[in-house]
Amino acid sequence: MPVIQKLSEVVNEIEDIIRNRFAGRSFWIKAEISDVKKYTDKRWCFLKFTEKAGSIVTTEIKGVFWSGTYYNIENFESATQQVFASGLEITCNVRVKFHKRYGLTLEIMEIDFAYAVGKLELERKLTIERLIKEQVLFQDIDTALFYSLNSRLALPLVVQKIALVTAPDSDGQRDFQKVIRNNKYGYAFGVTEFLTQIQGDNASTLILDKLQQIENGKEKFDLVVIVRGGGSDTDFKSFNDFTLVKRVATFPIPVLTGIGHDRNTSITDLAARQLRTPTEAATFIIDHNLNFDQAIEDLKEKFFRAVDRSLDRAKNDLENYRQRIKNLSPATILKKGFAIITIDGKIIINPEQIKENATLQTILKDQVIHSAVTKKTKDGNRFDI
Repeated sequence: MPVIQKLSEVVNEIEDIIRNRFAGRSFWIKAEISDVKKYTDKRWCFLKFTEKAGSIVTTEIKGVFWSGTYYNIENFESATQQVFASGLEITCNVRVKFHKRYGLTLEIMEIDFAYAVGKLELERKLTIERLIKEQVLFQDIDTALFYSLNSRLALPLVVQKIALVTAPDSDGQRDFQKVIRNNKYGYAFGVTEFLTQIQGDNASTLILDKLQQIENGKEKFDLVVIVRGGGSDTDFKSFNDFTLVKRVATFPIPVLTGIGHDRNTSITDLAARQLRTPTEAATFIIDHNLNFDQAIEDLKEKFFRAVDRSLDRAKNDLENYRQRIKNLSPATILKKGFAIITIDGKIIINPEQIKENATLQTILKDQVIHSAVTKKTKDGNRFDI
């Protein structure tokens, strides 16, 4: 008959073996994490380390941060601008721990931020290279700045209808709406909200769905604004997604982004018109309309100045014409000693019209002389005038 042992006896033996084998030792490992569960109030985080061959999981073990090392997660998120969440591949230092009830666990002591940042930068670089190769994203030779077809789309003269893509009840949503509604110029905007998850593993897919909805009714909108708050606990990974960037870069309506702070520039930002924050995005739109207002005011002032100048020229011309008419009037001519000859009330300007024995009226300044023509002779000009 086999020897029957208590479960605790076997587990104790396993615990002794593991403790003796791994006491005082730690290991640097590289693995993907999944099933991440944070308990921020207790500053604990439970997860699983996995290793795959293709899509097949070949190795899996539990991992944990306790309160004494939880700060590593905060530092990771600050350094990488990415939420510590399932799907990441990290390099970290671990210790092997065994608990009689909870089993084998790797206790995480430290994360290699340099590896994480380097991996993210490599992924970002490869994505940009692919976008350029497929002629979705372009780089100016002189300035080295990136641009897309969308970022070169002309904005309407006046922005009125805005499609706002943002997370519900978020700081980004509130900041944008506050500025746009309370602008001091009294501009009225029609803002249609497309509320969705903005960060996390599935965010890029959800944003793409909202962009498709907007495009289906694109005639209703002047531009699209994608906003979210920034900060050390934010995830910009979704905005580096190739498919999302390509969609924004080729979107038929101008896209503005306000999804981060000064040190955060996603690839989506490069493909759109980047404004750092939701507040800046709203201010940009208001200033755009203000520029149009000012241009109209400038045009109005130029118009009235041109009208004034035209009126002044017309007045001067009119005065000149009046003076010329006055100078050529019969009264003025008579005052200068000239005379006007008429026959039967008709002014004679051609001497051939005067016949012998005709009765003339010679009009002078103050008198009219009536005379009869007794003789006509041809003569040249006898006076130098």
